Amino acid sequence: MESKIIDLSKYNRVPKFVAVEGPVGVGKTTLTKLLAESFGYETFLEQPSDNPFLGDFYKNPSQSALATQLFFLFQRVKQIQDLKQGDIFTPVHVSDFLLDKDKLFAQVTLSEHELSLYNQIYDYLSLDLPTPDLVIYLQAETKTLFERVLQRGREIEKGISFEYLDLLNESYKEFFLAYDRSPVLIVNSEFLDLAHNQNDYMLLLEKLLEYFNNPEGRMMYFNPSPSLA
Repeated sequence: MESKIIDLSKYNRVPKFVAVEGPVGVGKTTLTKLLAESFGYETFLEQPSDNPFLGDFYKNPSQSALATQLFFLFQRVKQIQDLKQGDIFTPVHVSDFLLDKDKLFAQVTLSEHELSLYNQIYDYLSLDLPTPDLVIYLQAETKTLFERVLQRGREIEKGISFEYLDLLNESYKEFFLAYDRSPVLIVNSEFLDLAHNQNDYMLLLEKLLEYFNNPEGRMMYFNPSPSLA
């Protein structure tokens, strides 16, 4: 599906730095690429296939958790630093990750001593990094996430268990209940097919721009029904 480049001139404000978040299988990268095309922005994408510890982590989380987590932390910080050091007059990017959520994974996977070490490294590396103008948090039921992960059939994800996905999904919900560093649009993606249905995508895009131009607080919910999606 090809996205449309929309006329942004009719909107008073558009976000310059957007982060798309949500658990594994929810469609973060798909939406990130669509938004980047519509806005004419650059993308910052996670590269899970570059993490040499991830496959072992899915098979045996306790054994490879710290190495997996630190690799992702260094990778994400480097990308955000590149954004900060780029052209300050055109900070127009969409990413499929939010650095703040890195701690969420750490809390789910690391032991007490590992978490203490991780937090010291995180606090040092994350000083003075830019925050998004808008965060889009995609939600879906764990059953849906698990089905999507199975359907895409990635070799590195074959070890993901339903239990791990469920724990991660619940942790995301708790994380965003307390998150207040950027405005957040929470989207129930259960009935959205962003990869193949352009109407679904345009519906979400309109809601995003409407929210950003007329915010009703720091958090807004978009919950399309099956008949609308």
